[in-house]
Amino acid sequence: MTQTPTAHTPAQGEARAQFTVPAQHPMVTVLGSGDSLLRVIETAFPAADIHVRGNEISAVGDPREVAMVQRLFDEMMLVLRTGQPMTEDAVERSIAMLRASENGTNDGQETPAEVLTQNILSSRGRTIRPKTLNQKRYVDAIDKHTIVFGIGPAGTGKTYLAMAKAVQALQSKQVNRIILTRPAVEAGERLGFLPGTLYEKIDPYLRPLYDALHDMLDPDSIPKLMAAGTIEVAPLAYMRGRTLNDAFIILDEAQNTSPEQMKMFLTRLGFDSKIVITGDVTQVDLPSGTRSGLRQVQDILEGVEDVHFSRLSSQDVVRHKLVGRIVDAYEKYDDTHGTENGTHKGGRGKSGPKGK
Repeated sequence: MTQTPTAHTPAQGEARAQFTVPAQHPMVTVLGSGDSLLRVIETAFPAADIHVRGNEISAVGDPREVAMVQRLFDEMMLVLRTGQPMTEDAVERSIAMLRASENGTNDGQETPAEVLTQNILSSRGRTIRPKTLNQKRYVDAIDKHTIVFGIGPAGTGKTYLAMAKAVQALQSKQVNRIILTRPAVEAGERLGFLPGTLYEKIDPYLRPLYDALHDMLDPDSIPKLMAAGTIEVAPLAYMRGRTLNDAFIILDEAQNTSPEQMKMFLTRLGFDSKIVITGDVTQVDLPSGTRSGLRQVQDILEGVEDVHFSRLSSQDVVRHKLVGRIVDAYEKYDDTHGTENGTHKGGRGKSGPKGK
């Protein structure tokens, strides 16, 4: 029920909670346009009857559900007070975080409001924030550690959030430059065989990094920053033999590095630098028989001081909802059939499914 005039009296074993929306917040910001947010909440809590009268919201029903509805509205108000709007997606993620906390599967103390209101970077009229608990922990780990691995499926914000942290670090003068790199695995890093100039050769592999930069910086400033060496975008092969000081360095698509390339990259770390390595170990495009450096490095560096592994899952996918379901479906198929990405292990060469 939505927008009903009265709520029934709690029966034995039921609980009742009432919430007053402050006058400065229009009810549409809490209930959503056409009560869209209220419908999400009602669907999530079928054991609680939620009623609205004026700026009063009440819930009657199962005590645990009612208590969680009360917590949800409290968290929503904390978000709204920052000026950030609530969306259906944000409400769904808030409910998931509250349920995880209730069930004991969330081992931290972070609240939905803390996650949803953590600003990383404001640029061009929009603010980049983590949208899930694991994303917040990933961002926090980047602040705390020198080397951070962000491992998870496509759409979980691994690279985008790392890019935002890099731009933030550059703007706050924590570093003097940003270095973005990817392995050009499809060409075997023998870029000379491709037609065109150097930038035309490497552009297909590095274009996603350029796209993220354009979201975060004035597009007119990017060529100037690149010409000055403040921002460098290059294939992984071009990192060999260098020591990178005073830099924020991001290695993207790291599942397509060999163990030798991973070691080479990690040992480029210089003074006052930070490294973030992102990848999806389920989307390896290396030739058959070549082990992924990202898979191996987890066994080698897990537990090493100042190195952190952040692992994201389908629950952290922030693209279309169907993407998360697709990731889950592939994982279920692989578990059942003993495959990787729907293909028999060891049976994939360069023709296997491409990355993100």
